[in-house]
Amino acid sequence: MAVAVSGNLCTCLFRYLVLAFLAFSVIFSTASFLFPNISSEDLRKNAAGLIQRGAGAAGVSTGALSWIDNQSPTFEIDSIHYSNQKMTIQPVHQGEGNNEHVVDEDFYLSKVYSTAMQPSKVMPYYFKAEGVFDKEEVTITTLITENRFGVFKKLVRNYRGPISVSIWIRDDEYKDQHFTALHELYESEPLLRQYVDFHVVVDRFDFQLNMWRNVARLFARTDYFMLLDVDFHICTNLRQHLKESPRARELLRQGSALVLPAFEYTNEEDGVDSATFPVIKGEVEKQVKDKKLIAFHAAKFVPGHGASNYPKWYATDEIYQVTEFNYKYEPYVILKKEGTPWCDERFVGYGANKAACLYEIYISGIDYYVLPNDFLIHQSHAYPESKRSGGRKLNAELYAAFRDELCFRYAKAMYFANELNTAKARNMRTQCSSLKGFDAALKAFPQMWKTLPPKDAAGAK
Repeated sequence: MAVAVSGNLCTCLFRYLVLAFLAFSVIFSTASFLFPNISSEDLRKNAAGLIQRGAGAAGVSTGALSWIDNQSPTFEIDSIHYSNQKMTIQPVHQGEGNNEHVVDEDFYLSKVYSTAMQPSKVMPYYFKAEGVFDKEEVTITTLITENRFGVFKKLVRNYRGPISVSIWIRDDEYKDQHFTALHELYESEPLLRQYVDFHVVVDRFDFQLNMWRNVARLFARTDYFMLLDVDFHICTNLRQHLKESPRARELLRQGSALVLPAFEYTNEEDGVDSATFPVIKGEVEKQVKDKKLIAFHAAKFVPGHGASNYPKWYATDEIYQVTEFNYKYEPYVILKKEGTPWCDERFVGYGANKAACLYEIYISGIDYYVLPNDFLIHQSHAYPESKRSGGRKLNAELYAAFRDELCFRYAKAMYFANELNTAKARNMRTQCSSLKGFDAALKAFPQMWKTLPPKDAAGAK
């Protein structure tokens, strides 16, 4: 009897082992078939990414808003990339009991970016920087796609300060490969972990540049931010210069914009290696005289940067104000995060998107000042002109109507705020007075909107 029992036991164990082996083989084969380019190491990286993002989200707090994440680590790709983020909203005046209101993050952000093309999935703090930053620091805000990962690493190594970056991933059959490339980028450079907050945007819309700029700015964690295209190299020790300049800090605190003059090489081959770029102003002047360097787009589009007044920049060591602003001006600027208008997200594709953003900032009453000893140089790369030409035409038409809209919208807002005759309205008046009917409309405002004196308005029913 004992022998028979032992034989049956061995037979059962053998069957279980065979079934376990077959089950493992099926699972492994299915995973290999479904995800041929994702290794077990990739899955571990993705799981680590989820945990990092969850930790980052839980630590974000702006006023009464905070991010929380109840999603458990998993190896399921869709769960990792589209984890169920939630937000809690605390009431200003709390009564008895639990007054928290939980909002789905996707729903909330769909309203935040409602003027952009939708649907669009925004994942803030996909990776969150481990560094702790002084609120007075300047966070570089920029945007990239996978083809700019290499130059982005150069920016991080050079700046070594807070950076908030929007990364666009097209929502198609290759998106998992792009996510894998993002994780590989993150693992390839320790400085990314220290300094960079990554925010991922997934949708099917090319070049929502202003929306991407707004994402990077919204989740920046210092009081000041810099609008910078990733291809521009900061040639000087900008962070140190700002700390050592009381005038620059004063201007930023009062809400003004600081401009960094931008240059490019006449021979594109000279602009490939940023390690060869000048680091002091005197060397820039020398290379300009030798016709090696020129103001950015000076040969193609002078209005884009001409208002920075390069002749004055060569001749001074003092911060100076931009006095010849025009609606095509699109410099690289440092701004105060709070109180600065957002970039209008209706501009999709190339052309006028940044100019529209900077124009509204100027119209709102923010003055521009040029830093005398800091500068940028463009790192040469190929431009996909075929993707730019159509967008430029459409955005040029949109921009013309947009400027008219801004002039009347800000004029009305300043009228009701009793600011039309203040210094804040000077930029708006200067830029908008050439519009047909604008000055007449300003004169008609008191008849169009009869406002009550403050003492009467307070008691009005």
